[in-house]
Amino acid sequence: MPRSRLFTILALLLITVCFALLSTHFLQKAQETTLSFFSPLFHSGAFVKKQLGGLGKHLMTLDELEAEYHHLLLENKRLHAENDLLRGLEEENIKLRATLNYRERSAFRLLSATVIARDHSVWWNTMKINRGSKDGVAPDMPVITDRGLVGKTTTVTDHLSVVMLVTDEECKVAVKVEGTREQGIANGLRASTGDLELCFLDKLADLKSGQKVYTAGVSGGIFPSGIEVGTVKSFQVRELDGQAILDPAADINNLEDVFVIVGAK
Repeated sequence: MPRSRLFTILALLLITVCFALLSTHFLQKAQETTLSFFSPLFHSGAFVKKQLGGLGKHLMTLDELEAEYHHLLLENKRLHAENDLLRGLEEENIKLRATLNYRERSAFRLLSATVIARDHSVWWNTMKINRGSKDGVAPDMPVITDRGLVGKTTTVTDHLSVVMLVTDEECKVAVKVEGTREQGIANGLRASTGDLELCFLDKLADLKSGQKVYTAGVSGGIFPSGIEVGTVKSFQVRELDGQAILDPAADINNLEDVFVIVGAK
């Protein structure tokens, strides 16, 4: 037998004897060291497995997702509706506060009224309010809002009154122009455009756009002085006088609540 092979066999026998002679305590220590080294990996794997298992429990099916989506849509619509309602209530509250403040500041005794019907035509322009003689209303009483002149009462019953609007051709109002000595008569246009015309002005008046026009409060007249009637839109010279076109101060087309002037404070 070659010498090299003999040495190899002897070495293998020696190693085998050494492993056999190792104590059980030494082998246990080696195993503990190995387990301690790889312990973090074992824990990480278990944690990931646990999390993935929990995630699977909470995953929703497509039907469940669709149902949740529709639920959220309905909830969103409900919240939008509530916001719109609250916004409307807030605007109404602001409007009511402004109206009450105006009534308190006014030099007149004001009776609040609600518009219950409108009547538009080429020949007349009137509305009906829910106040009548039982509330102290009489014919030829001025009707206003906090923005300006609306018109005057005509026919009055116990609990209802007809109001001729300032935009009616037959509603004549003596007025004066802010910042000038110009006075004239304002009334609605026959074409029922919603504008007013101011006639009997001086040809040299040369009114400017934006000037305010107020009731003149002539002796024996229906309308007291100082109520805003409108704003000058344009001015033209005619053969005998000057004429201005006015934009009404009150929002005639959107009247809901008005005041009837029933006297002075």
